[in-house]
Amino acid sequence: MNAMTGLKTLDAMRVTPGDHVGVALRDLTAGERVDVAGEPVELAEATGKGHKFALAPIAQGGIVLKYGWPIGRATRAIGVGEWVHSHNLETTLSGLATYTYSPTPAAPAPPPASATFMGYRRADGRVGTRNEIWVIATVGCVANVCEKIARLARSEFAGEVDGITAITHPFGCSQLGDDLSATRRILATLAGHPNVGGVLFVGLGCESNQLDALLDSAPWLDRSRVRSVRSQSVENEIEAGLESIGELVTIAANDAREACPLSGLVIGLKCGGSDGFSGLTANPLLGRLTDRVTAAGGSAILTEIPEIFGAEQLLMSRAASRQVFDALASVVNDFKQYFIDHDQPVYENPSPGNKDGGITTLEEKSLGAVQKGGSAPLVDVIRYGERQTMQGLTLLEAPGNDAVSSTALAAAGANLILFTTGRGTPLGFPVPTLKISSNSALAARKPGWIDFNAGGLVQGRSPQQTDEAFLACVLDIASGTPACNENNDERSIAIWKRGVTL
Repeated sequence: MNAMTGLKTLDAMRVTPGDHVGVALRDLTAGERVDVAGEPVELAEATGKGHKFALAPIAQGGIVLKYGWPIGRATRAIGVGEWVHSHNLETTLSGLATYTYSPTPAAPAPPPASATFMGYRRADGRVGTRNEIWVIATVGCVANVCEKIARLARSEFAGEVDGITAITHPFGCSQLGDDLSATRRILATLAGHPNVGGVLFVGLGCESNQLDALLDSAPWLDRSRVRSVRSQSVENEIEAGLESIGELVTIAANDAREACPLSGLVIGLKCGGSDGFSGLTANPLLGRLTDRVTAAGGSAILTEIPEIFGAEQLLMSRAASRQVFDALASVVNDFKQYFIDHDQPVYENPSPGNKDGGITTLEEKSLGAVQKGGSAPLVDVIRYGERQTMQGLTLLEAPGNDAVSSTALAAAGANLILFTTGRGTPLGFPVPTLKISSNSALAARKPGWIDFNAGGLVQGRSPQQTDEAFLACVLDIASGTPACNENNDERSIAIWKRGVTL
């Protein structure tokens, strides 16, 4: 029993009946006997928390199961109680794959929740969780100009809107073709975000990413809430920018929060700095919330395509149609080809931090990561820079990189990003970015980073109790309480650059 929490502390667990490995829930020493699903196991060697040990003898070349699915192949014989990690387990994944459409019946949706949050209803029917003015740079040359305009505007218009934020990046100049189009598309979709009460575009004037072309690419923008400044065409770009923001603030200040149902939420699902607990606590927690939100008519967006390799068939079986299945198969193989075209290994994952936290192979990482999508049907697959339009669970093309994928989630329309982590990160994005810790030690060590601790799920706290507390936290932040990233002024973007620079 934990004296501080009153919760029973477990030593180890088997995730799914039939798994070949158990997971250490604390640091275990050689010779210890621990209870795993009612069976005593003696540790043959020390096993760190979050790491795996064998529950039965595993032959060399044998497939190892965790989560009820293969996570790799044993590179040597492994005895009971031995630590299972990179020294004796390897991935079985390689190259492109051929997939067969074999849908499974959809899991019963949970009863719709009647919970509400206080949001901003926009003219296009979407709901914002914030009412902010965003100052978006069309090109990296004016990044500092945007920062200065936003800083001065926050002082001049304090309290009139929820925030005034500069959205900057190093691109927009010397880009060609699809690379330029992708930059333009991300900035245009960000500008149309429901959390934006008004947007000021700041350009230089001579850049590849011309302002007129950007605006023409975004017919969905409410032009009454858009202003622009071409720095080379005005005498003082700072004064011009402040004047434009004043006009936008006058409009946005009339927007007011009102009670909105869960159907107004679009949650972006993200994990970063994962550890051996991520697939046990935080990611399943997000999955259960995803099921509740989508059952209530809301939406969720899952991304990080390289981090579903090895688990993609779980999503494919939930494709709502053959068209969605084909789109998913295409996105997965296209991303594998992207690695191949750059002479990089397709399965060079997990990261060093992931491995230190107990994750060994990409299959294991992916099987933990896809749990964020719950059991809801997959209704749509969209490409990088596109907007989410379908109610339910959508898969978005983007890499695993935390900053690039989270920016893509925001651009797609997520009005909250739910970001699970086992190692911790301060990183945040233009929309509220809730950090959910997979383990209690991280939450205790980094309270300024973490918005919710899922670690209690392996200390005896009931899933139902945790789910209700998590929903309350999400709705509170959706209603205006600042997330840690907002308190820390962690609000950046990163654009996926794949082309030539002149």
